[in-house]
Order: sequence, then structure tokens, then C-alpha cells
Amino acid sequence: MRKLIAILLIACAISSVSCLDNGLAKTPAMGWNSWNHFACNINEDLIKATADQIVNSGLAALGYNYINLDDCWQISRDADGYIVEDKEKFPSGIKALADYVHSKGLKFGLYSDAGEFTCQKRPGSLGYEVKDAQRYAEWEVDYLKYDNCFNKNINPKIRYPPMRDALNATGRPIYFSMCEWGQYNPATWAPEVGNSWRTTGDIKDRYSSFLSILEKQVGLEKYAHPGAWNDPDMLEVGNGGMTTHEYEAHFALWALLKAPLLIGCDVSKMSEDTIRILTNKEIIAINQDPLGIQGHRVKKSGFWFWSWQLWMGQLEDGVAIILFNTSAWERNLSFTFKEVGIVGPATIRDLYQHEDLGVFSNSFSAIVPKHGVVVVKVVPV
Repeated sequence: MRKLIAILLIACAISSVSCLDNGLAKTPAMGWNSWNHFACNINEDLIKATADQIVNSGLAALGYNYINLDDCWQISRDADGYIVEDKEKFPSGIKALADYVHSKGLKFGLYSDAGEFTCQKRPGSLGYEVKDAQRYAEWEVDYLKYDNCFNKNINPKIRYPPMRDALNATGRPIYFSMCEWGQYNPATWAPEVGNSWRTTGDIKDRYSSFLSILEKQVGLEKYAHPGAWNDPDMLEVGNGGMTTHEYEAHFALWALLKAPLLIGCDVSKMSEDTIRILTNKEIIAINQDPLGIQGHRVKKSGFWFWSWQLWMGQLEDGVAIILFNTSAWERNLSFTFKEVGIVGPATIRDLYQHEDLGVFSNSFSAIVPKHGVVVVKVVPV
């Protein structure tokens, strides 16, 4: 993997193709984003309180360090064309808010759009990439989510690189999150442009949406590597639209996919189950594994109400396996070591139960709840 990254960097240096060069996202980003729960209902008091809670809850210590404003923070442009924040919602200004977030040991993110307007019809960055990047750097922004609305039907391969180049030119490392919705197969070209790229439309807080987005990740694993990640959208864990088992599946599979893990709930009102899921160090370790190899689906079996899936991902010190029960009933599911390329014997640990299950020779089976997962780590002896 390190050799691959070196080759890519050399290729950028000696070719006429520009590349993202910010040194960020060696592992997938972790943090919080305002959109999934609050949408446009954001203000500086909410963001400060969220930053406080991310620290006080222990989430920051686990790696959730980006506090990202989504749409509706901006209101207009000044006479010189620079972006202006909504002073009713952010009376102290974005720079002061960024300073507060930084004072908590966290990083600060903003949102814009590769179009004339954002999706909520606030000023977009199309044609203003240099001015906006300069302003973000002045505000000490650490992360930019860059959306795709009101794009004048201009190919995203044309619209997204100018912001990459403008961010690079500031000299400030700013994570570049491309939100192109997967329309032009971004996995095939976005690794040279962004630190991550959305592979689908927006996630909804329901099981059918999670399942549909998961299906569209199959085959994309070959494009991800440290510094550049597929993004199936932000986490819905804790927003109330799915069962606990479905949220466990959502979190574990996003971790295996090496997706950015951006919390999308109100962190001041998290249930015990929400905290338990989001703070699972062993699942987080799958996502943050230094090898940076995205997991993939090994097989999908059965028909719609009696189906299940087997996923796996290579880790620095073993293999992560997910048995995902997509059927309507609890089931006994299994995998053979041959299916996942393991030569036994091997130790197996359940990562949600935090329990060592023993040494197995050729296969493993477990009872998996409806729409739930069993996540294990397999380490050959």
C-alpha cells in the first residue's frame, strides 16, 4: 500500500495532472456534521455545545475530531465577492466559532457547493473558488464539504478541481470532501481531486436507505486508499429511524468500508445504545486500521426475505468479518475459512460483545438477529 501511494504521488509530480496534496486523511475522517439531525436549524450556540459534548462524552478521545457545519451558515457575498456568514445565526462570526472549536482540541469544517447556489439556495462557490478558499484559510477551516446543487449542468470533472487547486494554493491543509452524489462514477477519477467522494445520493434514517446505499458500494473498494476514500454518506446512528440492530449493522459496515465516520445525531441526547455503538473502540479500529484497505462483500445469499451477506476486510493484524442478516428473522449464519482466504486454526473475537470466542479450525457460525450483524476479528494462530 505504501508503494502504491508513492507511485501515485510520483505520477502526479511528473504528469500534467494536478493532484490533491494536503497530506490529510491517512485514515478516514471522524467527527460530527450538523445536517442529518438539524438541517438548516443551526447556530453558533448549538455548534459550541456540540463541541463541548463531543469532548465531554469521550467521543473526541476516540478520534471524532471534526465539527462540521453543513448548509445554511452563509447568507451573501460582500462587495468584493467574499462569502459572508449569517450574522443572525453566527453573530460572533465563523472565525470566532472556529477558534472556539480549536480551543477544545477539535477541528472545524464548513460546507459549500460546486454550483451557483447551495442546495438550500445560499451562495455557492462556482466561479468564486479562489476567494472562498482564501476566506476559509483565513478563518482556519480544516474541512470543506463541497456539494453539487445548481451546477448549471457542468461536468463535475470540470467543476471540482478548481476548488482543489484553490485549497492547495492557500497552503493550509483543508480536508476536501466531494459531495457529487456518485453521478459520474467519482471513484474512477476523484482520488486525484478529493480526500473523499460521495458515492450515492443522501442517506435517509431508515433501513431501506441504508441497505440501498450499501449495495452501491460493491466493487468500489479498489479505488480507495490512504488519503482518498469512498463516502457512502454520514451516519444516522441515534436519529431514531432504525432499530438498534440496524444501527449496529450501519456502523459496522461503514467502518469496514473505510467510510468517513461522521456522527449525524444530537449528541446531547444520545441513548445508551447510541453511545455504546459510536464508542465501540474495536469497530472504530477496523475503520482506522493503518493498512487502509477497504472491505468488500464476499457473497450475497438467498432471496429478499431470507437473505444474508458476508463481508470481510484485511487488517494489519488479522481479518474483520461481518455476517449481515438482511432477512426478516433471526438466523444461524456461518462462513468457512476458505471463503475468506484464511488458513486455520485461528482465534476469533466478537467485536460487539467484546468477547474472545476461542480457536476455530475451518469455519465459524453465529446467531445473527434480524437486520443485524455479528462482527468478528479472525487472527490465524
